[in-house]
Amino acid sequence: MDTLKPKPGRDALLRHVRPSDLQAALRLATQATTEVIGIAEGVHQAVRARLGLPAGAAPQRTAGLTGQIYQGIRGVTQLVGHGLDSALASLLPLVDDPAHHPAPSPAREAVLAALNGVLGDRLLETANPLVQPMELRHKGQRLPLDRPAWLQERLAPASPHLLVLLHGLCMNDTQWLRHGHDHGAFLAQALGATPVYLRYNSGLHTSTNGRDLARQLASLALQWPVPLESITLIGHSMGGLVARAACEEAAHAGLSWRSKLKHLIFLGTPHHGAPLERAGHGVDVLLAATPFTAPFARLGQLRSAGITDLRHGHVRDADWAGRERFDSALDHREPLPLPEGVACFTVAATLAPQRGLLAERLNGDGLVPLRSALGQHDEPRRRLVFARGSQRTVYRTGHLELLSSPVVAQQLLQWLAPPSDEPID
Repeated sequence: MDTLKPKPGRDALLRHVRPSDLQAALRLATQATTEVIGIAEGVHQAVRARLGLPAGAAPQRTAGLTGQIYQGIRGVTQLVGHGLDSALASLLPLVDDPAHHPAPSPAREAVLAALNGVLGDRLLETANPLVQPMELRHKGQRLPLDRPAWLQERLAPASPHLLVLLHGLCMNDTQWLRHGHDHGAFLAQALGATPVYLRYNSGLHTSTNGRDLARQLASLALQWPVPLESITLIGHSMGGLVARAACEEAAHAGLSWRSKLKHLIFLGTPHHGAPLERAGHGVDVLLAATPFTAPFARLGQLRSAGITDLRHGHVRDADWAGRERFDSALDHREPLPLPEGVACFTVAATLAPQRGLLAERLNGDGLVPLRSALGQHDEPRRRLVFARGSQRTVYRTGHLELLSSPVVAQQLLQWLAPPSDEPID
């Protein structure tokens, strides 16, 4: 009878994994297997080329019987994958009742956010069920922009001050809560604002997410329960680039919410890129330098469009459109100033203990250089011009610690608090 008792490990797993995840994981596994087969064939062909043997139809494909064998393996992999996918698709309606999963676990959502950050563009291209759609959320629930009555009920009581918080790469909206602190909740209580959190697929191009956010904000502003007086956007890391992209799209499309935007705050945003992505591009170049290692460069090229946008801080389509993402390390951006008529602020962090040359030259908060987060650049035309008193550098602070730093929280409050003779509690 003991064998019939539920196992704690299995029960814990079921709290995090849904039956539909199996179908999504199968698709990823099939794609990964096909990629590995391609890498193996590429190495094989590199050896054959050194022996003077011909290549197949593509440069890294083998010819003759060897090529037919690899093609056969790929065909079987795809056939098995499609077969299992179809079988699971027919069974899922019987076993995957959404009513049994009213509240996804934080661990599952964190894994999905990370997966979308790394492979989100591929998940979307292949219609994988694990892809993360963009959502505006309030109190942990999606705001139904297509259902006005539900939307107004979810937002009640609403403030004339809308506070929108945008997370960074491989994260989600729930991760604004760190070590018991949430900048959104803190500012909402201190300022009487209504916080709304963005959840998005951080593996997509920054400009794509910015365009989608601009449209969703337009819909939200039109349905806001009370007359909307001001909007504040706060972006952490990549979220700051998405916010700039949304402002650019709103100005270009003439969206009405843009006139309500009063404050734009960046926390550790790589305005001019992050060195880790540039290092990733350097690894690609090194791997491609010899015929024997060139096939392995494909592993590095699995990283998402969102990640490669961080090489130089892409904000607009023109920054990347028409170019191969993995070919050039050059910065092709046209300068984009901060949005006009908006009070813009930036917080940069450094692991260094105090101000000095060391703090200036170290990689900032561990992910984003200090100069990049402050909008500084060697080329004057690329510099972001912040007003005096609109920049703050915090020391002994890492990239994620920006989300829980009491110093940062008080600085945000100081910037956003309305003028008053008495301090806000």
